[in-house]
Amino acid sequence: MKTTAGLWDRALTGRWSRIGLALLAGLGAALAHPPFGILPGLLGYGLLMLLAERSGNTRGAFWMGWLAGFAYFGLGCWWVAEAFLVNPDQAWMAPFAASLLPAGIGLFWGAATALYRRLAPRGVLRVLMFAGLFALFEWLRGHVLTGFPWNPAGASWKAGSAASQLASVIGVYGLSLVTVAIFAAFAPLAAPGPRRSRITAAGLGFVGLIAVIAFGAGRLSEARVEPTDTLIRIVQANVEQESKWTPEAYRGIVDRYLALTAQPSTLPGSPLPDVVVWPEGALPAAADTVFGPASQDGVLIAQAVQPGQTLLMGLGRGQADPTAPDGARYFNALFALHDTGGPGLTIAAIYDKHRLVPFGEYLPLGSLMGALGIRSLVHMPSDFSAGPTPAPIDLPNAPRVQPLICYESLYPGFTPGGAGRPDWIVNASNDAWFGATSGPLQHLNLASYRAIETGLPVVRATPTGVSAMIDPWGRIVGENQLGSGQSGVIDSLLPRPASRTLFGRFGDLGFWILLGLALVLSGPWPKRPMKPAH
Repeated sequence: MKTTAGLWDRALTGRWSRIGLALLAGLGAALAHPPFGILPGLLGYGLLMLLAERSGNTRGAFWMGWLAGFAYFGLGCWWVAEAFLVNPDQAWMAPFAASLLPAGIGLFWGAATALYRRLAPRGVLRVLMFAGLFALFEWLRGHVLTGFPWNPAGASWKAGSAASQLASVIGVYGLSLVTVAIFAAFAPLAAPGPRRSRITAAGLGFVGLIAVIAFGAGRLSEARVEPTDTLIRIVQANVEQESKWTPEAYRGIVDRYLALTAQPSTLPGSPLPDVVVWPEGALPAAADTVFGPASQDGVLIAQAVQPGQTLLMGLGRGQADPTAPDGARYFNALFALHDTGGPGLTIAAIYDKHRLVPFGEYLPLGSLMGALGIRSLVHMPSDFSAGPTPAPIDLPNAPRVQPLICYESLYPGFTPGGAGRPDWIVNASNDAWFGATSGPLQHLNLASYRAIETGLPVVRATPTGVSAMIDPWGRIVGENQLGSGQSGVIDSLLPRPASRTLFGRFGDLGFWILLGLALVLSGPWPKRPMKPAH
């Protein structure tokens, strides 16, 4: 045992072994996320805590956290390179995207471990401080410079599982704190200190895990999916991103969407869908082109939509603005088009995307990036502009809905939970940019957390998958899912909302209370940095 302990101690203090362990900690935590689902990988958070403690100084702890974060986001976000391979002229940016993104957001992990190394007290309660500081920097990652909340620790659990249900109370950031605390609690078993206290810490971690699962199991045992009388059709035409941009392809894309929109219902009795949902950027053209006087496409779309139906359709749109450089601003929009029985379709509502994707829809430091030959991926005359703060829209023939376009589904709190609460969420997305990678599967999981947090069903439409009807507990309703590379429609009655959740009522308040308790209970705070244990 002494020999084993000695080897472990040398591994935690040796330069190259520490680098390897830090990378292993990040990779392990990343493998817990869908589509991998290797939940023991969550012990990587405990390993990272030990590495921070054994660092000789704050700088060393920072590099341990940064290396782990680089590995975590490298595995979790490598698929962003796929978007730059769609256009051969931009392919040179792919390796930079795949490396600079994890290098940049890995800084949040580095800052968390550095601050922990500087402040953490001794004793097993230091686990709470590590989890609290880590979750705080996860929250900052989701908010600083518009944020990038991809794969927070709390979303390691598959949405709809028992463990994921705690997000209905404390949100995904609160669940991140709890998740990290549970698995970091096992780390003291491999650290010096009184045996009883180390076993107690691991025991509390185990009890915490059981409590989270028991809470979720109880919530799911009372979950009853009650359908409304609103029939939703989700259209997935399986249009790959790289095949969109020729006149010949455009004609075929329009025909595919029209055929799927007009086909008979897949439900018994062939009822007419009330709402038809097309994905973000369904047609590779702007709204004024599709519905312009010189285009027949608007007429054909109106013919495919039946009287009384509403079509939710993702399109780019321009708006005159004399203050803009070229006299116009452009928005990534979701149109609600209603067939009143007369000629053409009536615009019932327009939702403009609020939270834009950096480098995809706009360029940070645009003039500098342009000088370096970098431009955004958007196929419009210029970058998109951000729309107003997300708010629900009213439909003529269906319950009130909160649109979230693509990337916006990553953000908790965009759907009101008070008096203005909608009845459902529609997530029109374009995951075709990322091909048959892990990205669309992870995006489905993250979007499903918005259902758990709000108690609202989520209708998710994408061009190539994964499209789904998601119930208010984050689960796929029946077989209502179209996977990657599939073409077809989902016809499903919209589930009724669940009762308002605590997160829906109070937002991140539960997270901040937990964070405050974690930091207070893990005191007393040291007057100077702790010395590395030997």
